[in-house]
Amino acid sequence: MTDWTQQTETARAWFESLRDRICTEFEAIEREAGSDAGFQYDSWSREEENNADPGGGTRGLMKGKVFEKVGVNVSTVRGNFAQEFAATINGASADSPGFTATGISLVAHMANPHVPAVHMNTRFLTTGKAWFGGGADLNPPIPYAEDTDEFHACFRAACAAHNPTYYERFKKWADDYFYIPHRGVHRGVGGIFYDHLECEDPAIDEGAAFDRNLAFTKDVGEAFLDIFPKLVRRRMESDFTDADKLTQLEWRGRYAEFNLVYDRGTLFGLKTGGNIDAILMSLPPEAVWS
Repeated sequence: MTDWTQQTETARAWFESLRDRICTEFEAIEREAGSDAGFQYDSWSREEENNADPGGGTRGLMKGKVFEKVGVNVSTVRGNFAQEFAATINGASADSPGFTATGISLVAHMANPHVPAVHMNTRFLTTGKAWFGGGADLNPPIPYAEDTDEFHACFRAACAAHNPTYYERFKKWADDYFYIPHRGVHRGVGGIFYDHLECEDPAIDEGAAFDRNLAFTKDVGEAFLDIFPKLVRRRMESDFTDADKLTQLEWRGRYAEFNLVYDRGTLFGLKTGGNIDAILMSLPPEAVWS
């Protein structure tokens, strides 16, 4: 198996630096709203039998005036998949279950129902193959066409800088993925989602594919950091009614259903011995099913 240790460390460093900048920006928004809320960080260690270095991560959580609940997690783990799960992962099998994974995952649930919730995740995984994946999608309880258009325009530009086919491909992937079949509705207004953006053996291509895919993944993170705070500031002081709040709470129920029933990231975390609190930080602080 190719040794991707150096590349994994490079990706990990980027994800952690992105986490720091996002959290600083979100705390700045809380200050603008007159709140002193800040992120609380809890580190966790993964356990795996006969694995002396299984890795772990850090969960960042903030509950504030604007961000009712926002989690930003970074983890780097390594080990072996369970045999039955290995068969479902790109490049792994029951005979070759080894993996490493590093990434950042963010979910923000907002206090004001006019402010969209959001999800963002980017990651680098290695098995018998190595690849990047991730994306971001906007989840407004009360959609605004202006917000949706600007969110998509920002990610369209990030994609266009790397490949003219990326945006349409990855937008469709998000539309198909973030869908709740038993409800017959999409989870939100979409964004982009990509996976299996594969990297060739660095001993053969001198890391060119890794560098290219990391550069794109960085631009996805930069696009998120550019556009989402703008949308929050635009809507965070909007007046709302009890009916608006109920709309938000019912929508959050749909969000929870998707994450518990269909989300691959939730399943991956549970199947690889991740921290339960970090995995389930995506769930909203309050929801209703009426």
